[in-house]
Amino acid sequence: QVQLVESGGGLVHAGGSLRLSCAGAASGNIFRINAMGWYRQAPGKERELVATITSSGSTNYADSVKGRFTISRDNAKNAVYLQMNSLKPEDTAVYYCNAYANPLNSRTTFVYWGQGTQVTVSS
Repeated sequence: QVQLVESGGGLVHAGGSLRLSCAGAASGNIFRINAMGWYRQAPGKERELVATITSSGSTNYADSVKGRFTISRDNAKNAVYLQMNSLKPEDTAVYYCNAYANPLNSRTTFVYWGQGTQVTVSS
């Protein structure tokens, strides 16, 4: 019902920057998107939290990215962004957009995931 599309991934050198974008679009019923976030998964590892942001703007970051990454959102566009600075090789992973949404006039919450975008940081 809610489609999340990420963009902005790519290949950069260590110390470089990337800006990831994710936009949510609902089909069928109208949804209200609440919290959004970014997760990542490296080969052979489990998916891990990178950053989250609530509809009111409260943010949470993994310790490994604090001071380097910044999450933000545009509620009017149902979009969430991740500015990644001072990238390190260990940041290499597939990054996934995440969103919690409620159908209009409902308090039932559903979770959705994007298809992922590859971020590769070379030494």
